Amino acid sequence: MMWWGSLGETSVDFGCFLGTRRMLCRLWKRPGKENVRHDPWNYKNREAILDTEEVGGVPYLSFRALKKTGLVADGFSTRLGGVSKGDCAAMNFSYTRGDDPSDVLENFTRMAAALGVERDRMVVSWQTHTVHVRQMTEDDAGKGVIRPREYRDIDGMITDVPGLTLVTFYADCVPLYVVDPVHRAIGLSHAGWRGTVKGMARETLKAMKEAFGTRPEDLTVCIGPSICKDCFEVGEEVVEEFKNAFAPKWHDALFETGRAPGKYQLDLWKANEILFSEEGLKREQIHTTNICTMCNHEFLFSHRKVGAKRGTLAAFLCLRE
Repeated sequence: MMWWGSLGETSVDFGCFLGTRRMLCRLWKRPGKENVRHDPWNYKNREAILDTEEVGGVPYLSFRALKKTGLVADGFSTRLGGVSKGDCAAMNFSYTRGDDPSDVLENFTRMAAALGVERDRMVVSWQTHTVHVRQMTEDDAGKGVIRPREYRDIDGMITDVPGLTLVTFYADCVPLYVVDPVHRAIGLSHAGWRGTVKGMARETLKAMKEAFGTRPEDLTVCIGPSICKDCFEVGEEVVEEFKNAFAPKWHDALFETGRAPGKYQLDLWKANEILFSEEGLKREQIHTTNICTMCNHEFLFSHRKVGAKRGTLAAFLCLRE
């Protein structure tokens, strides 16, 4: 059971409510146990995959496997620790959801400080459910945060520039983190069901191989917080696309009959694991979230739970200098 306090569905002003470290730390403690930090998440299994970090009143999730590389700063935001109001409260990273742009920029500022990266060297995707991957250079620093993006239809990004932070957006779709410690290169991609069925994981590795000489055997990859199989109900038309894209031996693992007639439960986590494995990665190289955005909608934005009136989460990946 999660006791971390109900944040409600929408329309709560978190700016002052969660604006200080003191208030946030109070929320994280078990009643009657002042020095014990409570884990609020509703997990899908007991594996130790993600850690919940908190710096300067800003909580975020990070992968243990990425931390072990010693090469990157990584993060996945929550709804907490920002200044956005109303439906976007409080840590929203999208400028296109009706939020005050100054609040969005402040959220970027806070997250950059929490991660220990430079806000003005963040670079943001332009997501339209494609499998297009773009190599980002120092010339792209700040695009989508403090200056316009001239590119469009970019759901994946790669770079080998230290200090450049890749940023992608979510509210149930799947973040894919890729770290190549040999060539000191990284990739971060957005994969909804459309991106997954089109092979975004495969396209990200292909782009890194072409740009940096990346080899599958060298990689550490992570499949980030997103909607789980139990929550992701789809129609037969979506399942047909997965049947066409994946070999029959995988079908039983990918989808099963849903609770409603003509509906199915689709496993995007498993689909992306399969895509990485088919590119030559071993099971121990692939680290899959056990935190579902919809199961944890009190703390993470979920489109399936609340619809379009919501903020946007973000994934962050930066090669340390």
